[in-house]
Amino acid sequence: MKNFKDITGRLLIVAIAICMVAGTAVSKAQTGGALTPEKINAALDEAYTKFKDVTEGKNADYIKELARVDPKIFGIALVTADGQVFTKGDITSMVSIQSISKAFVMAQIIEEQGHQAIQDKIGVDATGLKFNSIVAVEEHRGKEINPLVNPGAIAATSLVNGADSAAKWKSILQFQSDFAGRQLSLNVPVYISEAGDNLRNQAIAHLLLAYGRMYFDPAEATDIYTKQCAINVSAKDLAIMGATLANGGVNPVTKKKVVSPQTVMYTLPVMATAGLYDDSGIWFYNSGLPAKSGVGGGIVAVCPGKFGIAVVAPPLDEAGNSVKAQLAIKYIVEKLNANPYLIQPK
Repeated sequence: MKNFKDITGRLLIVAIAICMVAGTAVSKAQTGGALTPEKINAALDEAYTKFKDVTEGKNADYIKELARVDPKIFGIALVTADGQVFTKGDITSMVSIQSISKAFVMAQIIEEQGHQAIQDKIGVDATGLKFNSIVAVEEHRGKEINPLVNPGAIAATSLVNGADSAAKWKSILQFQSDFAGRQLSLNVPVYISEAGDNLRNQAIAHLLLAYGRMYFDPAEATDIYTKQCAINVSAKDLAIMGATLANGGVNPVTKKKVVSPQTVMYTLPVMATAGLYDDSGIWFYNSGLPAKSGVGGGIVAVCPGKFGIAVVAPPLDEAGNSVKAQLAIKYIVEKLNANPYLIQPK
């Protein structure tokens, strides 16, 4: 009888083990499997090879220094929420962060003043108009915009804590550096080039002031905003910044808490709805990832809880988004089954 019980017990253990293995197999089949280093490296390699020779698009030329950037730069970086870094291609060349900075200044405002400050003082709705539209400001009297278009971004910059212009700029640069996990610096030639030709942004800032939606001197706020757009970054920097959001506000490489999980929770939805200029809806429809682009040629996207991914490739499409960055990120997301809206039935 004892032998029978022993045999029965062993068979039960084996059966449970088989069920667990089978369950794991089903789970992996449903989710596409774990994001192993092998899978990530393979996806990055394939994307780089597939898109490195794409010649569509052209550098932004309304900012003279951007037209001079090497159009052949093509770097891909993916950083997981636990701090693993994967790269392919040119990840050492620096480009100006441009509008990508807007997402992280938005996070800074939320962290400093709470999410309601953004909603009440700027807005969180997509405008449906160009990123630098004056009509959008006039139509809504400075309301119903968002921090990822120029009017809302300049207003957000004006909201950053700091007694004067120097303090505000120092704070913004340090926040962006904390997201990137290293000390970032200003691309002076790009800043000078933009500062000499930002009359439209100055006009937007003064129009916002007329409607009571500017919270610091409009000329100084515009200058700080111009500086923040001229911060130098690489694809790796941007991926770490994205991974910090993916990891609930803690930089997964440096382990420093930059913002709270609640701040991330309010930042990502605006990136989802307004992150890629006029093509934000198309991007989100095809990738499922909140993202932000910049006319310097970078795009950073966030897979919540999993990774941040960024690509730098200067040639842009008509909407102002990097052609190769869009292709590469969407391809990698598909290969890794990482679209959060890809839900397998149970």
